Amino acid sequence: MSKKSKFYTVWKGKSPGIYRSWKECKAAISEYKGAQYKSFLTLEEAKKAFDGNYDDFKGKKSTGSTLSKEQLLKIGAPNYNSIAVDAASSGNPGIMEYRGVDTKTKKELFRQGPFKQGTNNIGEFLALVHGLAFLKKHQSNRILYTDSRTAMSWVRKKKCNSLLQETEQNKDVFELVRRATAWLNNNTYTTTIVKWETKAWGEIPADFGRK
Repeated sequence: MSKKSKFYTVWKGKSPGIYRSWKECKAAISEYKGAQYKSFLTLEEAKKAFDGNYDDFKGKKSTGSTLSKEQLLKIGAPNYNSIAVDAASSGNPGIMEYRGVDTKTKKELFRQGPFKQGTNNIGEFLALVHGLAFLKKHQSNRILYTDSRTAMSWVRKKKCNSLLQETEQNKDVFELVRRATAWLNNNTYTTTIVKWETKAWGEIPADFGRK
């Protein structure tokens, strides 16, 4: 997933306020029991939330985009007959994991990691292939959402084009990449892969919330 600017509202923590990075937000809530915080896509949303109550925003998607009403209407709402996948990497490369969830309920359907070393793009690719295999195994007609155009391209080409070199530290990740690539080359699928419209709908439901 490409990096996006986000804003963090901390209602309860060591230093309540609005922060412009996860690092600052984490410092404000670390080891604070009962901390209340949430990320938003725009500063305006974060400010509005800070003036309100945490319970009014808990569990709700941030939809603060700059899209016009006409654009939002054209995009429409997500198709909830679907699953969504995402990955998270602490560093690039860094500790990486990925998962798939039910788009509507956010119930976790599968999860892999954390792995000692990987990249976000590799994680997104693995998540997408895992999602395809999951839906085929369950003979499901649901669509598959991802917010990574890179992963979509790699799946179309049936090749992981990461520049990361295989080492002893990440050999488990590369073994999964080989298995994923083999699956793409040896299987057919009817699943429709769709780009998640983050600007209209907020973060993808499978998001790990660490950015």
